[in-house]
Amino acid sequence: MNKVGLYFGSFNPIHIGHIAIAGYMTEYAGLDQVWFVVSPHNPLKKKETLLADHQRLHMVNLAIGDNIRLKACDIEFKLHVPSYTIDTVTYLNEKYPKNEFVLIMGEDNLYYLHKWKNVNELINNCKLYIYPRSGTEKPSSPLLDKILSAADIYRVPAPLVDISSTFIREGIKKGKDMSYFLPTAVWKYIKEMHFYED
Repeated sequence: MNKVGLYFGSFNPIHIGHIAIAGYMTEYAGLDQVWFVVSPHNPLKKKETLLADHQRLHMVNLAIGDNIRLKACDIEFKLHVPSYTIDTVTYLNEKYPKNEFVLIMGEDNLYYLHKWKNVNELINNCKLYIYPRSGTEKPSSPLLDKILSAADIYRVPAPLVDISSTFIREGIKKGKDMSYFLPTAVWKYIKEMHFYED
């Protein structure tokens, strides 16, 4: 049975931090593969800042290149919008019964679990692989405490990568050379398409 990490995100755009975390998960955390699940619309984020779905998916494929342990996944494009993690995981479990799926998420997202749809069902079906994020503080919430105590959480000691897609978009808008923070093919595509420039 393949152990597959599901790494959800807008990937707007995907950057070297995303790739580094996925690589750490395959090399050090015992995962056979990491699937970048490109979300059409995160219910907790504003949609107007997103590039078109197919463009963000294309950038993920450019970032992955020929790495067979990483995969771009567009499954949420085919599900109801807005997309919810529990619905996607349920679908993937049915479609790929020979895979064991785990969720990869930053520590900051871990502390929002009490706001997720059907979170108890989710944590009963998936282990959580958590990587560190700077400046993260756990809020005071009895409901969150109860959820975390019931969840199967594996804290992965991955290197702290303090890069965000927001930082990259803002840098491009200011005319900065952001090539240091992006896979070469992704940076080239962004420049060709004039993404995030205004």
